[in-house]
Amino acid sequence: MADQINTLEELSAVAGLESLAADEPREPVRDELGRSYATGKRKDAVARVWIKPGSGKVVVNGKDQDAYFARPVLQLILRQPFQVAGVEGQFDVMATVKGGGLTGQAGAVKHGISKALQLYDPSLRGALKAAGFLTRDSRVVERKKYGKRKARRSFQFSKR
Repeated sequence: MADQINTLEELSAVAGLESLAADEPREPVRDELGRSYATGKRKDAVARVWIKPGSGKVVVNGKDQDAYFARPVLQLILRQPFQVAGVEGQFDVMATVKGGGLTGQAGAVKHGISKALQLYDPSLRGALKAAGFLTRDSRVVERKKYGKRKARRSFQFSKR
């Protein structure tokens, strides 16, 4: 077997791939204004999120986060990606969010912030991924089926 492939370089040359190494450093993705953009989703809510270096101000749909997400639990959800990444108070966030309810919208903004942070600084990806913030929560409301009162609930049974 003289034609056996021995090294990763030979394998990539044979397969026509430039590189199989997954440990290449990722490049930061930023626009001309120094911002990173990402889309976050949860349930029916979709958030468009831009982050840039700043003082930690969060604006959602033109309002301050305290005005838009009045419940402290929702504000805590928005702070989680920054705490996990260890960059609290270093980025300004501008987000627009549509669809769903307030909890779903907070989850969508959190997902968008996490994705934008890892695009801005790829070294934060490990901490965010370990915390599960880069994974979209795909649970959505189940549709109503015909012959049922709700998605799974049957009509009330009558013996007579």
